[in-house]
Amino acid sequence: MTSATSTPVASGSPAATATATTTPTPQRPAATTRPRARGWQVRFAVLALIWGFSFLFIKVGTQGFAPLQVTLGRVTFGALVLLTILVIKRERLPRSARTWGHLAVAAFFLNALPFSLFAYSELTIPSTLAGICNATSPLWGMALSVVALSEDRPTRRRVAGLGIGFLGVLTVLGAWQGFTGTDLTGTAMALGASLSYPIGWIYVRRTLAGSAHSHLSMSSTQLLLATAQLAVVTPLFTTAPAGYPILPLLSVFALGALGTGFAFLLQYGLVAEIGPTTAQMVTYFVPVIATAAGVALLNERLSWNTPVGALIVLAGAALAQSKPRASTARRSTDTD
Repeated sequence: MTSATSTPVASGSPAATATATTTPTPQRPAATTRPRARGWQVRFAVLALIWGFSFLFIKVGTQGFAPLQVTLGRVTFGALVLLTILVIKRERLPRSARTWGHLAVAAFFLNALPFSLFAYSELTIPSTLAGICNATSPLWGMALSVVALSEDRPTRRRVAGLGIGFLGVLTVLGAWQGFTGTDLTGTAMALGASLSYPIGWIYVRRTLAGSAHSHLSMSSTQLLLATAQLAVVTPLFTTAPAGYPILPLLSVFALGALGTGFAFLLQYGLVAEIGPTTAQMVTYFVPVIATAAGVALLNERLSWNTPVGALIVLAGAALAQSKPRASTARRSTDTD
């Protein structure tokens, strides 16, 4: 899910468009034809739909499989998609042990941990709430970047955005009611998953920025390592499923192949064509789609404070990530 923009690392999170950094940002084409300018809007909408429905896929997947099994299937199918494209393009995985080591850490914080936390959270909270919690990732990222990245300085605009976003979270949770009717453990897991993304992004930015490897090579390796991590852990904490019900199985497949594999390819293409600033706007559509899908297809209840709080969270995130107008910046410079 934020101030730093560059080539995205596969994370399955919309906010990753804005923050993950491995190689220099692809430049936009010098000349863009009119049909292509319209075409990006279709791909933008498809990406928002895929990521918005991901929380519904998680909920349905956990109805047939343990949360860790859902996550293992997700990263496995996602890795297969990217590795297939890697073979078609005749690219290679990184050979440096140092790169693999850093990507193993990235795989944990950007894939294995947050995907697992979201899967566990949806055992006790609606998919709509999980989707809204995911929208707090840019806020976490902004707060952490101020502490961890020396080039990011707190401004009034950022502080105000973070404060508004926090009020939005309290509104979603119904703080004035004492959080009645909200499973705090599940909500904490979903918020923890959203926090995990910017931790991973900052780590990647510090250790892998400027890498000579392609985005596809790095992300394929990352998902491959996440698959290996979960393949070790999952058998220790789960038993083999008694069956493979069709709807949960299809949901896990869609979650991985579409939401983690194909969506990354769409994401990178949008960043390359229209730039990261416009591409990151997909973040603001995801909770809306997740909420609509949960209410319409899963019959999840929706109190007034949930959509209102979500709008406040998104407003806070937008304010925290926005930049002052050039005229304002020039005026302050002239004053100085």
